[in-house]
Amino acid sequence: MKRIENTAFILLILFFLNGCVIVHKSAKPSFGTQDFTQPSFTAITVAYAPEMDGILNRIEADPNADIHTTTTIKGVTYRLGTYHDEPILVFATGMSIANAAMTMQMALDYFPVKQVVYMGIAGAVNPKWQPGDVIVPERWYYHDESVYTNADPKRPGEYILPEYYAVFMSEQEERRAKDPHIPNYKPFHFIHPDEVLIVKDGMDEPKDTAYFSATPTLLDAARNAMANMQTQRVLDERDAKLHVGGNGVTGSVFMDNREYRKWTHEVFNAEVTEMESAAVGQVCTVNNVDWVVIRAISDLAGGQEGVNVEHQYDKEVSRIGANVLFSVLDELAK
Repeated sequence: MKRIENTAFILLILFFLNGCVIVHKSAKPSFGTQDFTQPSFTAITVAYAPEMDGILNRIEADPNADIHTTTTIKGVTYRLGTYHDEPILVFATGMSIANAAMTMQMALDYFPVKQVVYMGIAGAVNPKWQPGDVIVPERWYYHDESVYTNADPKRPGEYILPEYYAVFMSEQEERRAKDPHIPNYKPFHFIHPDEVLIVKDGMDEPKDTAYFSATPTLLDAARNAMANMQTQRVLDERDAKLHVGGNGVTGSVFMDNREYRKWTHEVFNAEVTEMESAAVGQVCTVNNVDWVVIRAISDLAGGQEGVNVEHQYDKEVSRIGANVLFSVLDELAK
């Protein structure tokens, strides 16, 4: 009898284990981002607090705009609402390339986003721009995607280049002949500019990418918006200049060196510099989401004598930048 009971117990255990295995094998885990069915958002995006204040103040003052839901995901606050009946998603990426890329990809993974309108302050590279001017570049480049090299002891003033980079440089004349927006690469002392490798759907392998282009329809909306805006005064001192076109550069450094700034102007033909836009452009490009970046000038990068005065203008120029952003949204609503 005892042997029969033991046998029955063993059979029960085997049945249980076999059932577990069957359940495990039949499960079909699903990975990846979700598919959305609800209306898509226009993402209104900034880098940090002074810029966000200007955005939220405008929404609060507009009877046809509203923030109805606030949610925090991995420490990032996303605000959901409407602007003149259009769904909007408002958030700050945080400063720098890494934060901008991370929070932008999170937004595209967790929310249905059809277009991104980014606004923030920036340092001027072209000295013709002054605090309060607003620039909407057509293209964004990474200025510090680069190779740091040793000096060549046998050739004063020359540097020892990695083999792959020497090949890369040998290709540039032919590339510029096909695309006039390829930078005029040259070193800044031991720093040799390079390009980021990207991969997206439709590519068999990663590809060197010199720049990311804003969406033409959003650039047109910015042009029309600026043409119809009232004159923007900067601290009641001067009228702001509003411009669409040219290039911007992004890097993981606060550029406060005039010689390096002049170098970026020569190599990238840049108008402005900051720390997020190329990353936003890269993420949107890979995800096939329309995007544009509006930058209000806070200072001439490294152009001052003594301590940088960017903080003296950040709130004022953020206000003007927000005015341009909402004028662009009004234009898109048409």
